[in-house]
Amino acid sequence: MPITPGPEDALLVIDVQNDFMPGGALPITDGDAVVPIINALAKKFDHVILTQDWHPHQHISFSTTHDKQPYEIINAPYGSQTLWPEHVLQHTEGAAFHPALHIPHAELVLRKGFRRHIDSYSAFLENDHTTTTGLAGYLRERNLSRLFLCGLAYDFCVRYSALDGKTLGFETIVIEDATRSVDLPGSVSATNAVFAQENISRIQSIELLVR
Repeated sequence: MPITPGPEDALLVIDVQNDFMPGGALPITDGDAVVPIINALAKKFDHVILTQDWHPHQHISFSTTHDKQPYEIINAPYGSQTLWPEHVLQHTEGAAFHPALHIPHAELVLRKGFRRHIDSYSAFLENDHTTTTGLAGYLRERNLSRLFLCGLAYDFCVRYSALDGKTLGFETIVIEDATRSVDLPGSVSATNAVFAQENISRIQSIELLVR
């Protein structure tokens, strides 16, 4: 059944940045395929918010910071941390939004992951699950209560943003075909399972695009 976004709805566009595209520093397979879908979706929403991963040099999530290999896991002060290739370094082209992303009415660009000693997957909370980004307050002050999530990556930043949003009292819905996955071993199936457990809906973009 078609969904018509209303005044209390927002589209949350997660990390559609060059380094997550094919050929980037941390490429996600077919990551660029989400861009035209997201552009079309954004036209249906009065409220659109973009997140931008924004890492300093020697960030805790970089494998090079620890002289380890990408995708190894370490114990950080706040818990388990997957190590990644260096990516989305502040003020670099890799951290910029994909050049074809066209959402001129986006009302907020929220940067995350800019603290050197803590990673941030979620748009709401950094990985210590305590340090806030301020997004929840922004949404509440504007009476935005239902969030449609898209972008990169389904099994990490979209996943944790949807879960934290739900925990903080927002209705969160994931537009599945407007995302792509990193797809580490078990990461997609774990994401699907936790979305089902938390009653987070997964829909297709056609449900919003067809009138």
